[in-house]
Amino acid sequence: MIEIANIIIVIFIILGAFFHLIAALGVIRLPDVYTRNHAASKAATLGVLCILLAAFFYFYFHESEFNTRVLLCIVFMFLTAPVAGHLLGRAAYHHGVKMEGSKVDDYQEYLEIKKSNEQQKYEEFKKKLGKNL
Repeated sequence: MIEIANIIIVIFIILGAFFHLIAALGVIRLPDVYTRNHAASKAATLGVLCILLAAFFYFYFHESEFNTRVLLCIVFMFLTAPVAGHLLGRAAYHHGVKMEGSKVDDYQEYLEIKKSNEQQKYEEFKKKLGKNL
């Protein structure tokens, strides 16, 4: 049983190292901020997940201890890393960082529609405010 557990632990550590390698190569090789951010947030999250699962299995099989802290780390990584990656990409977009690899920008159309709606709402509010004064 311990040998099978050791094989599972080694497989998860190797998978985690592989995902971290893919994340590092993606950050180095990809053309723009958005694709680099995607590689760093997604592949690194999977790498951390695999390494933390290996740590969890080690403590469970070798130390006979159910470590909830490691499971909480996995949950928090899955909750925070993709959200942080999304917010970094969105901040880069709103600060005008150009896309080099993509040819289609659907978000620009959405922002233009949103700005025109906000402008209409502002004009309506201004008219309403002017009547009340």
